[in-house]
Amino acid sequence: MKRIGFLSFGHWTDSPHSGTRSASDVLHQSIDLAVAAEAIGADGAYFRVHHFAQQLASPFPLLAAIGAKTQRIEIGTGVIDMRYENPFYMLETAGAADLISGGRLQLGISRGSPEQVIDGWRHFGFEPAEGETDADMGRRHAEVFLQLLEGKGFAQPNPNPMFPNPPGLLRLEPHAPGLRERIWWGSASNATAVWAAKMGMNLQSSTLKANETNEPLHIQQAKQMRAYRDAWVEAGHTREPRVSVLRSIFPIMNDTDRAYFGRSKSSDQIGFIDRMEAVFGRTYAAEPEVLISELAEDKAIAEADTLLLAVPNQLGVDYNVHLIESILKHVAPALGWR
Repeated sequence: MKRIGFLSFGHWTDSPHSGTRSASDVLHQSIDLAVAAEAIGADGAYFRVHHFAQQLASPFPLLAAIGAKTQRIEIGTGVIDMRYENPFYMLETAGAADLISGGRLQLGISRGSPEQVIDGWRHFGFEPAEGETDADMGRRHAEVFLQLLEGKGFAQPNPNPMFPNPPGLLRLEPHAPGLRERIWWGSASNATAVWAAKMGMNLQSSTLKANETNEPLHIQQAKQMRAYRDAWVEAGHTREPRVSVLRSIFPIMNDTDRAYFGRSKSSDQIGFIDRMEAVFGRTYAAEPEVLISELAEDKAIAEADTLLLAVPNQLGVDYNVHLIESILKHVAPALGWR
């Protein structure tokens, strides 16, 4: 059994061919898609975070709105770029969104991806410390955030406060019990996956990875997941970790599907991203019986407990519901995912 959810990048563009022509369109359609996905039995609604782009950015207002409109579906990110985040303010907004949703938040965080602008985190008021890289800074912000999620008091109370204080050091509020165990690290390398395990975070693996062995993406990811789980056991954590993988999967059910994705069949590609040689995963697009055969060979999906489906959000809510439902009904049961 696998949890199956969707991941939206939240693109919009002022084009007559786009179903999302503004930020307002994307935000409202994201809520509608999450509600509809829950109704057809999907397990998760996840959203990418990019700054300085016509895509979804600050995630917590959206996550809170979805939490208020749904009852069961997991609500998450994949991923929040921690180079841009004030861990203290992030704790308050994440805590509020989690409480609104009834404890369904699944926050994917990471160092981030290539940016639209040069060193965009500087515009947010952040600078790496002496001897740090921006990646180091992102991991440092993440470590502070994880510490704050423990809910322990750390701030000296004012002896003359506006409102009475409880005894002892104060923590940030609202505190969201259990959210610490629902933090995921988006990892592109084996080393950061091992670090995530040591830090007690779940693991998110995307459609690209550092090309460390010149093997197909799904094989490299499967090895990464096994290294992560070994490191988790070695770290002595007592709970079972979760691992997700992202895939682009498009069942060809009708002529519309064929027009959109009939020529999308591809293979892994090698390229460079942020000066890192990476392997980029293929797109799965075929009739259900072909998809079932192909996906059965994907070793990373087999290793993961959660599968996220990359959705083309600019094609609109109805079409994306059709895609998700096609996978849930015509692909997942034959592979034992349901």
